[in-house]
Amino acid sequence: MTGKGGKVYLIGAGPGDPELLTCKGRRILEKADAVLYDHLAPAALLELAPAPAERIYVGKKKAEHAFTQEAICAMMVERARRGLTVVRLKGGDPFIFGRGGEEAEALAEAGIPFEIVPGVTTPLGIAAYTGVPLTHRDHASAVTFVSGHDVPAIDWDRAGHAGTLVIFMGVTSFPEIARELVAHGRAPDTPAMVVRWATRPDQETIEGTLA
Repeated sequence: MTGKGGKVYLIGAGPGDPELLTCKGRRILEKADAVLYDHLAPAALLELAPAPAERIYVGKKKAEHAFTQEAICAMMVERARRGLTVVRLKGGDPFIFGRGGEEAEALAEAGIPFEIVPGVTTPLGIAAYTGVPLTHRDHASAVTFVSGHDVPAIDWDRAGHAGTLVIFMGVTSFPEIARELVAHGRAPDTPAMVVRWATRPDQETIEGTLA
């Protein structure tokens, strides 16, 4: 895209360990004029931005949103039109349950130049930091990513039979998800694992079965 004024970068901050930010993400953060960051973006990454840079917490914590999605998009557009380099710092990867698609659409509609900088998505961080691969030649040749935010909206007949099923945002709704999976044919003794704060020093892991 071409245009006058500033530019917006949608940067994936990774799953939690600040050292998992990409080199490109770091380079752009170091020249940012404004950083709009999510609850899951590592706080240490904010220190990479220049001291005068504006830092705006935009929330995205479950049931606690500092700003609406529309307001976040409007803030990015307004600052870019002032000629600023704007970083939208998002946990994980912008295009995997990160609403990066919605924000890219809003920027394109407003005629704002933007760039997507991928991040290490949370499942990859979980696999590395728990030692449990998402695929294995002898056990799983397919992976399905599912949002646990809206359980009735998922086609569990299809999603439930994936080799490896990765459920984002599913901790509070997991009892309902487990019932759906078993009801649609998944074995109750299927190995299951729950991970919170993946890749961070306070990572918590619980292992068991679907039942």
